[in-house]
Amino acid sequence: CYDQMFKSFSGSYLKTAPVLPATTLAIGCYRSMFEGCVSMTTAPEIKASTLVDASCAYLFKGCSSLNYIKFLATDIGENCTLEWLDGIPATGTFVKAPTATWAVAGTNGIPSGWTVK
Repeated sequence: CYDQMFKSFSGSYLKTAPVLPATTLAIGCYRSMFEGCVSMTTAPEIKASTLVDASCAYLFKGCSSLNYIKFLATDIGENCTLEWLDGIPATGTFVKAPTATWAVAGTNGIPSGWTVK
């Protein structure tokens, strides 16, 4: 799919992420897609409700300006969010689907300093 598509776009190259309209993702589909994009402040909305194994692993790793994520998945597969938020700011806003069945915290889920809505 989009594995590593924008990985390491540093500086001002990628401030706003493109729309991600997919509602169904394949294994590893968004893996490392935005990893290292240090200028991006708002993540693209992830619209898929069920995410398969490793589909979002390392997705926003190292996005040191990221402060807003809207992630509406209600069910996630094994290692789906592996280190996906490692290296992001300590605070921000995370919008989660109210019917979500997952409760992962830290760099593999939602960082503890983030506000969840």
